[in-house]
Amino acid sequence: MTRIGFIGLGNMGGPMAANLARAGHRVQVFDLVAQNIERAIAAGCIATEDARESVTGCEVVISMLPAGEHVRDLWLSEGQDLLAALPVGALVIDCSTIDVDSARQVGEAARARGLRFIDAPVSGGVAGAAAGTLTFIVGGDAADFEAAKPLLACMGQNLFHAGTLGAGQIAKMCNNMLLAIHMAGTAEALALGVKEGLDPAVLSTIMGKSSGNNWSLERYNPWPGVMENVPAARNYQGGFMTRLMVKDLGLAMALAEHGHSAVPMGALARNLFNLHAAKGQGSRDFSSIVELYLDKQDPA
Repeated sequence: MTRIGFIGLGNMGGPMAANLARAGHRVQVFDLVAQNIERAIAAGCIATEDARESVTGCEVVISMLPAGEHVRDLWLSEGQDLLAALPVGALVIDCSTIDVDSARQVGEAARARGLRFIDAPVSGGVAGAAAGTLTFIVGGDAADFEAAKPLLACMGQNLFHAGTLGAGQIAKMCNNMLLAIHMAGTAEALALGVKEGLDPAVLSTIMGKSSGNNWSLERYNPWPGVMENVPAARNYQGGFMTRLMVKDLGLAMALAEHGHSAVPMGALARNLFNLHAAKGQGSRDFSSIVELYLDKQDPA
């Protein structure tokens, strides 16, 4: 049993913490939302009064927060001084999807305190978090990655060491940019076929067995009624919110600007998802982008 501090119990962090507790670890949790803490307690976690109490005495601390500013505020704020609350040699695992500079800044501060740090953003969505089948994309020292693997394996099935500190974030940005591109393309192709009289399920099967096959089509079909157990089957509730995809695409564009990389398809995808969010769809799953092509905007 490992004593773990876990901060950030949202749609992803909550199920991840629950899986660690289910595996027999002592998981001390904190979140700003009381309901999230209540769910974690029901899953076997131990509630704490604040972030500092949640990490005190822990061998490992995991954070899962919305953006780089939240991660910096948590770990680098003078008022919190969480790094000082950890014993030398403790392992900090940040699973947030954030900008590379923030990941490196926090990681370097942790190392200066004699701590180990890896950036470990995840892929796999809310369903993957609940099922313990996430993909972890890790940046940091290889030895720290190896030390983290037993715990990451409690929450995910695919564990990748992408490279040095910050590499996990870079790989995640590349992945999510591609995800946005093929989701938008899949939605566009399905909308075209349906408007011309094709059955969306039949068209999905045809493309799924042809050269147009991709993850969005095969595993996360955006058309309602084609696939069960995906957001399209429940009015695009749950899953990966459009506003979070917009955030991730913004990170990818900033990375491309930094490296003077040409990303015309990524930029177009960002514009499409930005437009979709601007129409009031930011809280719905990103696969609802299909409605943009149908000029159907459900404010629910």
